[in-house]
Amino acid sequence: MSGDLESGVHLPRYDRIPDHDDERSLIEVSVSDLQPTQMCVGLAEIRSRQKDFSQESRKERLDYLRGKPVPLVRNRLGQFWMVDRHHRLRALLEMDPGVTTYGYVIAELDSDNRDAALLALQDRGWLYLHDGRGNGPWEPSKLPQSLLELEDDPYRSLVWKLKQEGLIKPQRLIPYHEFRWGAWLRTRPLPPFSSSQLEPALPASRRLAQSRAAAHLAGWTGKD
Repeated sequence: MSGDLESGVHLPRYDRIPDHDDERSLIEVSVSDLQPTQMCVGLAEIRSRQKDFSQESRKERLDYLRGKPVPLVRNRLGQFWMVDRHHRLRALLEMDPGVTTYGYVIAELDSDNRDAALLALQDRGWLYLHDGRGNGPWEPSKLPQSLLELEDDPYRSLVWKLKQEGLIKPQRLIPYHEFRWGAWLRTRPLPPFSSSQLEPALPASRRLAQSRAAAHLAGWTGKD
């Protein structure tokens, strides 16, 4: 196990997500068959990705997906759980129910039971079990089985915006990195906002993200 328990946030320790390499072959999978490992998404990011995808050709999209493969966990029945890429694939699935993508297997589970698979994922810190209001952790059995069932978390949208502005560095091998930041921001006073109206919270969240109080979070870009 690596990673730290975030102060006051109560998120678990985790194994880093293995990166794709030549030893892990790419496989094409149907996005609708992939089971999520988190309970929510940030709809602001999804809408932004849909706008980008709508301007791409089919070849450009396939090239993009091949270059951003999904880390997958597979059980004995051939069922897949995705450990990352929830936002881009939810965006695509809303646009095209038959869409496929590329992935690579990071763990093979010796089980044919969903509950056993989820417990194995939980042991690795590869589940995010808080809902869109920050409540949790819930039991793994409460996880949705489809990307389309994930609810909105405005704080996840807010962190996406801060990343877009370069105030938080990407940490793609840390599971649920953005949710860790979102959970921390939930402990700070911010004005009311939503995924469709992030502007009221942006000035304060920008200051918070750059403050020394956030220095313990991976991806912090602030200065002493």
